[in-house]
Amino acid sequence: MGQSEPLTRWPVLVVEDEPILRMDAIGMVEKAGFEAVEAMSSADAIRLLEERLDIRLVYMDLDMPRSRKGIEIAAAIRKRWPPIEIILTAAYFTRESVHLPERTEFYPKPINRDEIVDAMRRLVNRSNA
Repeated sequence: MGQSEPLTRWPVLVVEDEPILRMDAIGMVEKAGFEAVEAMSSADAIRLLEERLDIRLVYMDLDMPRSRKGIEIAAAIRKRWPPIEIILTAAYFTRESVHLPERTEFYPKPINRDEIVDAMRRLVNRSNA
């Protein structure tokens, strides 16, 4: 990749209900130099956003059958916490099949890690500008 790590370990809320996929996403976030904050469900994500006022980026899977629909959570985050940037991923949805909240980026699975990390850095820089 060739990019340097952020000077501050900005927290990224990782919302994924599948344990192995969550661990993989957490590893990607931490390797990129961010602090990974782990959420196992949409309810867990909302609780963490209420507690952690420093979170400015959410990385979330839309495919969470045991939880509220990911797109509903993204819309709720956008409405309740407008400054937070959102990255959504999904294996069973396409960008065209969902109505994305404003300032939300979508990446299909399997993800391109470099593309996601670049988006995280760009969005964190934008939200902290």
